[in-house]
Amino acid sequence: MPKVAAGTGTKPDWQYFFLKSFLDKPRIKAIKKTKLSINKMDLKKRINAFLKLGETLNQFTSEKDNELNPSLHNFIEEKIEKAVYENSWFTRDDIISAFKGISGMLEKEKTEAWIDAYPNFKKQVENPQTIGVVNAGNIPLVGFHDFLCTLISGNKYLGKLSSKDKVLLPALKDILIDFEPEFAKYIRFEENQLRGFDAIIATGSDNTARYFHYYFGKYPNIIRKNRNGVAVIPENYNEEELKKLADDIFIYYGLGCRNVSKLFLPENFEINRFFENIEHYYDKLINHHKYANNYNYHKSIYLMNKVPHLDNGFALLKEDESFTSPISTIFYETYRGIDHVKEKLAFHSEEIQCVVSYPETIKNAVPFGKAQFPELWDYADNIDTLNFLISLKE
Repeated sequence: MPKVAAGTGTKPDWQYFFLKSFLDKPRIKAIKKTKLSINKMDLKKRINAFLKLGETLNQFTSEKDNELNPSLHNFIEEKIEKAVYENSWFTRDDIISAFKGISGMLEKEKTEAWIDAYPNFKKQVENPQTIGVVNAGNIPLVGFHDFLCTLISGNKYLGKLSSKDKVLLPALKDILIDFEPEFAKYIRFEENQLRGFDAIIATGSDNTARYFHYYFGKYPNIIRKNRNGVAVIPENYNEEELKKLADDIFIYYGLGCRNVSKLFLPENFEINRFFENIEHYYDKLINHHKYANNYNYHKSIYLMNKVPHLDNGFALLKEDESFTSPISTIFYETYRGIDHVKEKLAFHSEEIQCVVSYPETIKNAVPFGKAQFPELWDYADNIDTLNFLISLKE
């Protein structure tokens, strides 16, 4: 699922993880599942703890910050600083965006409506299942929704963190346990090989998904692969929507699976209008050394190979039918009729995480500027994670 920056020569974390930890078949067979004896934790306690977490993040990212306990404020600041230090793709601004996305999810009315949509939701789980969760690390807290779904469903969370994002989720875990100490028996992070799980949720690239299927296929599972965000610019677009589209493309430097990497433009669309409305991202992008390296690398490749493209000084626009573009590059196609676009989106639905457009233009489209702020019910890869978890046999 996460994109890999070009020109770095690095492999996704999980190739190494599997080659090192999962190729030892006899060792796997020797593993015995261990059950923890824990008391049942009712739904109201679970919900209230997450609502408090959401309010804490809302206070931290807003003018209400002065309402936070100073020690809690300092704790969060320290974790942000450490996360930025350990992964230079992470910035304070982007971590704050992730916090805002989570606090926007965890509002009381939204949370209750989300859970009420499941008639078979159990207020108490007699025998919680242990859910192994293999997290990606492409953007800050990308694994939070799986963390939330696992715990809100009454199950136990056994997490394998990416080396790229091993600070932030444990920090939220600590805050959550401070609000509801019973969660301490439900949450564990494993640095080595995952053991003793009943079901698995794993997120990675197309390549690592093959390993996931091979090793986890005998367990109930959700296995996610590469997907991308797409935007369809309607003929009746306005300038404000194009400015919001810049957020959908460039928040997290385009590394997220919901980041827009492909545009569908009306046939007579003026490209300069697009460039003018994303100009406010110039300083953020070109002054980030990793993004700038990617921009210069791909620009050089296109120039040397005489590949037609457009360049505004910090982003490249290239006409291409693919849905997966490299960092700093946005692919586009032009269209004459919207029906052709709808057919293409349907045909390539397995490659698409979300579509940004007007809802009246594209069914179930995400509004401009909201691609990186999904709701609780906007499940990755369109697989209902919560239904999967509450349907597991105890």
